[in-house]
Amino acid sequence: MLEDTFAVRASSLWFVRPNALPTIRRRCRTCPSTEFRTHGKFRVNANHKVLDVWLLALCAQCGETVKLTVLERVHVRSIDPAALAAFHDNSPGLAAKLLTEPQVAQRNGIALDWSDAWTLEMEPTMLPKADILDVTVQFTHRIPLRPTTVIATGLGLSRCEVTRHIAAGRLTSEQKLSGRGAHDFSFVLQWE
Repeated sequence: MLEDTFAVRASSLWFVRPNALPTIRRRCRTCPSTEFRTHGKFRVNANHKVLDVWLLALCAQCGETVKLTVLERVHVRSIDPAALAAFHDNSPGLAAKLLTEPQVAQRNGIALDWSDAWTLEMEPTMLPKADILDVTVQFTHRIPLRPTTVIATGLGLSRCEVTRHIAAGRLTSEQKLSGRGAHDFSFVLQWE
């Protein structure tokens, strides 16, 4: 009988990681599409000692290529040699990192759609059986998502069910769980 009076508490660590490059939202010049895809291909143009670097993206409908400015008229010595090598090697990892930088999106007038381009990794891989679950969520890249979407994915629930748990006070957090964000957060869930 004594076990029934104490709640079993467990913790879990979740990581939000990109698993693909996001869809780029921008109007195409030749067709009505607003969806571009990139495969992490860069174009590097040298003019004496200055470089221009663009990330290439293709329209999902007509295949029109657009160049997204990454670096413009930058002296070659001011670029990290590892980054320069990654530009030349067409590194998808560097493309993902650059796309998460707000300056690149603002400079090129684009928005990113991460809907199908992220994954959630959990430690331990299965949710522990517990009455109270403490979860810490960490973002490895700046991927703006709704916390309720991340929680719903991790718990295998719908966003409506997560919202009901929040409203009922069973799911609590010191951070704001509404809106979009790419900031680490934690929450506590008390199962019924």
